[in-house]
Amino acid sequence: MNVAALVERLHTAARTATAIPRLTSAGDLDVATAYQVQAELVRRHGERLVGIKMGLTSRAKMQQMGVDEVIWGRLTEGMWVPDGGAVAHDRMIHPRVEPEVAFRLDADGEPVAVAVACEVIDSRYADFSFTLPDVIADNTSAAAFVVGPWRPLPAGLANLGVLLEVDGRVVQTGSTAAILGDPLRALARGRELARAAGLMAAPGWVVLAGAATAAVPLPAGSRVRVVVEDLGTASLTATAPG
Repeated sequence: MNVAALVERLHTAARTATAIPRLTSAGDLDVATAYQVQAELVRRHGERLVGIKMGLTSRAKMQQMGVDEVIWGRLTEGMWVPDGGAVAHDRMIHPRVEPEVAFRLDADGEPVAVAVACEVIDSRYADFSFTLPDVIADNTSAAAFVVGPWRPLPAGLANLGVLLEVDGRVVQTGSTAAILGDPLRALARGRELARAAGLMAAPGWVVLAGAATAAVPLPAGSRVRVVVEDLGTASLTATAPG
């Protein structure tokens, strides 16, 4: 398949907030080519890389997609929203939110701090429906993310309670154990995959380790808060049209 043409379709979909059919609807797209599309798509957006994000880090999601390996995407400066800040709902197609654990890396790619995070995902495909190569090409549905206050790495992260609230109501509960059993495992795998792709961590890079619960729709005008036991909170607001 023509990588440049696929990049153009995804770039236009994101820029105009218009859903498109799956790329795989028009022909075969393998995982290796999908990662090429992802890399070129992020370059096309023209924003500085600030880290990576992990996907399919829960066993349930792996089984759903019929795979036994995590996937990863790229985070850019334009996606990073200040804690408590706002995302423009009308610039997205059908956004969803999910609770995450974030790591901050040093120049050697080693984790030096941890924080609660909230990721906004927004598949560019109609009905939020895609195959594995589709979602990889679409930069794993990355749209925006918020990181709460950084904290020193604790002794353990493997089984901390997680709450996802929308407008003050708890809509999802879970545990950091859903992230490959321990978010540190997802971090290690993400670093391996990024290095294999030729990406070297810069000081201050962020790694989103993966969702601790299922994603939920993000209504316009809503306020979202993520709480992780012992780590704190992160929050954002989705601006309403007008």
